Amino acid sequence: MGLLERLRKEWFIAGIVLVIAAARLEPDVGVKGGPLKPEITITYIAVSAIFFNSGLSLKTEELTSALMHVKLHLFVQIFTLVFFPTAIWLFLQLLSITPINEWLLKGLQTVGCMPPPVSSAVILTKAVGGNEAAAIFNSAFGSFLLGSSSSVPFTSIFSQLFMTVVVPLIIGQIVRRYIKDWLERRKPPFGTISSCVLLMIIYTTFCDTFANPNIDLDKFSLIIIVFIIFSVQMSFMFLTFLFSTRNNSGFTPADTVAIIFCSTHKSLTLGIPMLKIVFAGYEHLSLISVPLLIYHPAQILLGSLLVPTIKSWMVSRQKALKLTRQPKVPVKV
Repeated sequence: MGLLERLRKEWFIAGIVLVIAAARLEPDVGVKGGPLKPEITITYIAVSAIFFNSGLSLKTEELTSALMHVKLHLFVQIFTLVFFPTAIWLFLQLLSITPINEWLLKGLQTVGCMPPPVSSAVILTKAVGGNEAAAIFNSAFGSFLLGSSSSVPFTSIFSQLFMTVVVPLIIGQIVRRYIKDWLERRKPPFGTISSCVLLMIIYTTFCDTFANPNIDLDKFSLIIIVFIIFSVQMSFMFLTFLFSTRNNSGFTPADTVAIIFCSTHKSLTLGIPMLKIVFAGYEHLSLISVPLLIYHPAQILLGSLLVPTIKSWMVSRQKALKLTRQPKVPVKV
């Protein structure tokens, strides 16, 4: 396989490398308040585009079916809001005897309590070809549930989720009704569109990361925290994979993809305001925020790199299941 052909096939991975390199060279371009205005173009326009895209591509019956998949929703929400923070708390009891800064450890604990994001988990699920409708429901529901039970202004959370998730999704479904035949005939590259939007999110996320003075820690602490965060993400992704692929789990391969991303991703958009409210007046707020500021880009980067591997597994698994369900042709004697 030639270099150009390889790049064409792995364009998304190459794109990740390029956007991170661009963010490192000139972070001020994509930082909040910078020329690209990500607080508007990403938070509102890009996220709305993602869910409008989902509304266009998803069949109404798929959304309805996902809404009724109670077992999947319970799995994701219990793992995210009960198992995840409990496991992190137990892990931190061991880390407390180490010389790692105690405020960084408190920051890790707060990461465990955060809900899933409404963008990256959905985009990555769509990029793989997983149960996108289930990812949409659980990402939005998790943010809504935790936001409504916390000190973060309920009206602000509800209105932002409604305008950037629900409204674009409904509009996409309405438009789909009128151009359904055209969509089925032309088959627009919805997955590629979502992947391009994800590259934009990765770029602006890393611009914020590289430009943020709060990440300016001693190298040892920073390396340890990054290693712990990647280890936690990989371990929990593996755990959700094991739990959701058991023979009696009742989940399809597409369900497993949504579970992996929705159960392990954490929201920076909701997380930072929560930290500012809960730890208002703390002189160590910047240190407490560091783990979440690292976790957010790490989950996008790790998830994006694993897209080809998870997609390959899902496709092969679906083919295997399809073959086992085909009726056997009786052999004539």
